[in-house]
Amino acid sequence: MKIFHLYLVVAATVLFCSSCKKYLDVTPDNVGTIDYAFRNRNEAENYLFTCYAQLQQLNYPQYNAGFVTSSEIIYPNDLSDNSGVDPQGFNLIRGTQTSQNPALNFWDGNNGGQSSFKALRRCNTMLENIDKPVDLSADEKKRWIAEVKFLKAYYHFYLFRLYGPIPIIDKNLPINASEEAVKVKRAPVDSVVNYMVRLLTEAAPDLPVVIQNQAKELGRITRPIALAVKAQVLATAASPLFNGNPDYVSVKNKDGQPLFNSTYDASKWDKAATACQEAINVAEANGFKLHQYIPIATIPANLPDSLRTVLSLQTSITEDWTLNTELIWALNPTFGQQAYCGPRLTTKSAANVVFPGTFAVPISEQELFYTDKGVPINEDKTWDYINRYDIKAGDDQNRFYIGNGYETVKAHFNREPRFYADLGFDGGIWYGNGNLNPEGAYFIQGKGNTSLAGPKDNVRINVTGYWPKKLVNYLTVYDDGAQVVDFRMPLIRLAGLYLLYAETLNEQGKPYAQVVPYLDKVRQRAGLPGVVEAWTNYSKTPNKFISKEGLRQIIHQETRIELAFESEPGWALRRWKELQQVLSKPLQGWNIYESTAVNYYRPRTLVTPVFNVRNYLWPIASDDLLINNNLVQNLNW
Repeated sequence: MKIFHLYLVVAATVLFCSSCKKYLDVTPDNVGTIDYAFRNRNEAENYLFTCYAQLQQLNYPQYNAGFVTSSEIIYPNDLSDNSGVDPQGFNLIRGTQTSQNPALNFWDGNNGGQSSFKALRRCNTMLENIDKPVDLSADEKKRWIAEVKFLKAYYHFYLFRLYGPIPIIDKNLPINASEEAVKVKRAPVDSVVNYMVRLLTEAAPDLPVVIQNQAKELGRITRPIALAVKAQVLATAASPLFNGNPDYVSVKNKDGQPLFNSTYDASKWDKAATACQEAINVAEANGFKLHQYIPIATIPANLPDSLRTVLSLQTSITEDWTLNTELIWALNPTFGQQAYCGPRLTTKSAANVVFPGTFAVPISEQELFYTDKGVPINEDKTWDYINRYDIKAGDDQNRFYIGNGYETVKAHFNREPRFYADLGFDGGIWYGNGNLNPEGAYFIQGKGNTSLAGPKDNVRINVTGYWPKKLVNYLTVYDDGAQVVDFRMPLIRLAGLYLLYAETLNEQGKPYAQVVPYLDKVRQRAGLPGVVEAWTNYSKTPNKFISKEGLRQIIHQETRIELAFESEPGWALRRWKELQQVLSKPLQGWNIYESTAVNYYRPRTLVTPVFNVRNYLWPIASDDLLINNNLVQNLNW
């Protein structure tokens, strides 16, 4: 079996952006022995950073299953030049996954995936040899052990979210291991979860609560990170995909051992809620709070409150990680796909080949966002849902959201601030890009191939007419060249922890009065009324938040909105067993080649997703099943 070759991996060749710090360097390829790699503190530190190496590669969204299969982005599969972004992950919603040659294969490490088992071998090697450097202090040794334990837990967690029950790689096999010992079996779901939780529990006390030396160590693991991931692991284990899922009753090892517990266990939500509360308490006690925008020196004094709210939401993602008060965890490499996430706004940028803007958001995603009253668009009794595709011109009252006098659709009016912070659309204001005058801000002109942002060729094209504005720093400038202001993509924000805690409390059956305060923390920053006020006054279902089922729907939609384009909604939809429902409908965009509003604003189907029960978990490659006859395949692959 390829993933269990009996040798110790001492080197890893990894491509990183130029901004990576020293601790992300890898051990040189010509290191000959383990003894050399651990002969002193400095060499051992290099090996520690090798343990981090695969973690940093998870930064690329096109290789993140939570991003590419979430229904949030359509990437064209027929571009004349795909050299910038590998499309195979995005193609999975088109039904391209196979067990013969799986895409995003994190088991073997190919087709856009990295072998998590190789990363685990490095971590085990680190722990096996941690006593060898004689000049390593006791305190540093404790911290390094804790970091490696966290990494082991996280690499298992990444595999777990993809494959479900997996082999537990607690120790490296000896060089003289028998053939049968090499043929490892998959461990049951509960065993894998207990193992990950144990590692995270052991690691947390010996990790720093904050990074003191930010110049050298940002990106290394802290106690709030470990506790937040522990909460994610336990919430995943408590969720419908893994907690009493009847679909997987037949999945057993060859000795008959069940790999999934088919009986629902409500106590798993109790454990998840306790872990969430602990993570929040530690984060808040160490200064984490929801981010609020602080204007930079060049921002005009006449910045309106509406744009200030939008910037608070945008910069909760793109703010420098030394200043972002809600950023619990981000990876060190900078987000490298800003050019794929925004439109061309100026005459010069319209001819800029490095700004393709090909990450296209479907209409269904924009319709997920609330109205300005803080309820879904089809529930708001004050909002004209039936006529939302009628044409309407921007006016003075909405000039900070929509170009004054520009024709767009009614659906773009009277929406919540996150709609305007997260999405670029035809007629939508794009504050920034070098123009900080709020009264003369750029707005997107996307109708037809003669417009600035419209399709220019089969390379620089956004097929829906919506861009993930959230993933572009407002200070980044694309004109006749690119002046990119980098940021690190968050993995965990405090807002996400609040929403996860609300979810666990609701699933415990707590009364809504205990649950909604954590939703309202996030909603207040987004400029929205609280849940009770919004639904009571504006929703066609004013009592929705009272029942557990109704509040669950609210929490799930709130999560998908607040964490849009951050990968977490895709993972959440999987663990909720709701992704099949979301992908049961065609993904549509506007008629982007038309230059008049009446013709442009006609939905057209771009992708008819292919997703069924088997797609919730990845297939193990068929060759691996032949090599290791103790492995069993996931359902229906």
